[in-house]
Amino acid sequence: MKRTFLIIILITILTGALLSGCVDNPKTEDQTNTAVTASPGATAAVSAKELEGTISLSGAWALYPMAVRWGEEFQKLHPEVRIEVSAGGAGKGMADAIGGLVDIGMVSRDIDPSEIAKGAYPIGVTKDAVVPTINANNPAAQDILKTGIKRKTFVDIYINETVKTWGEAIGKPELKQEIHKYTRSDAAGAPEIWAKYLGKKQESLKGTGVYGDPGLLAAVQKDPLGLGYNNYNYALDMKTGLPIPGIQVIPFDVNENGIVDPDEDISTKEKTIAAIKKGVFPHPPARVEYFVTKGKPTGLTAEFIKWTLTDGQKFLDEVGYIELSKEALDSELKKVD
Repeated sequence: MKRTFLIIILITILTGALLSGCVDNPKTEDQTNTAVTASPGATAAVSAKELEGTISLSGAWALYPMAVRWGEEFQKLHPEVRIEVSAGGAGKGMADAIGGLVDIGMVSRDIDPSEIAKGAYPIGVTKDAVVPTINANNPAAQDILKTGIKRKTFVDIYINETVKTWGEAIGKPELKQEIHKYTRSDAAGAPEIWAKYLGKKQESLKGTGVYGDPGLLAAVQKDPLGLGYNNYNYALDMKTGLPIPGIQVIPFDVNENGIVDPDEDISTKEKTIAAIKKGVFPHPPARVEYFVTKGKPTGLTAEFIKWTLTDGQKFLDEVGYIELSKEALDSELKKVD
């Protein structure tokens, strides 16, 4: 009996000890609640900084190389973002943007008021230019590189068609070879800006139509009597700054004195960019390149465009584009904020 009583007492003592160990410690409970409360907050802070999703761009061949580079650099900063870029001409970029087929249309020409009425929201992001090109083996090449070609001569070749031979173009009637002029078959920024330089619209340009910047360049490369025009990032090699093999860039005789002055020399990318920055290069065909969205951009698209107008500008020189003025950049940024 005594033994049984002792066992009961021991069980009671042990049970009490176990129960006392299960009592909540107020301090421990507070610490746990703090951690749980802080955890969602910390996750939210990280999520707010990290971007994810897909941005699609289409349009101008002129802006394509820069957009690709911007896309690569932006994805390095934000690995959860995917940027898809396709070329096809400024007309396609505008149509795709207005139609909601892409987030951003790349447009390398002035924006028409009718496009803005349909919802186009243009944001200038950089500058470049269109340059006239000839085959490196053109019979008049050496003369052209010394004298340049006047605007009126280009008008008479591409619009009026009253200048038909290379001899007529440079004032040497003994050269009877016919000018084989090429233009773009697709609605694009380069032909539109080239036509604007000549006082007309793209539809007024005469010549054999070829699709795309690469196609037009290839046509002139293959034809010793060919004449064309290209965005300078296609006519001039991005690495060497020299004309693409088989091509020469025609200098503009801006002051019409019959010779290519030093500041009119656009035989390399460096000299072309310098002429544009000095204001010697005609405007057009120097022009602003645009990102176009349907309505004011928001979310991930807006963040990408803001980045191109700020940190993204540091990549322009190495890819071969020209930065907008500080005033212009500030103005474009306000459109996105």
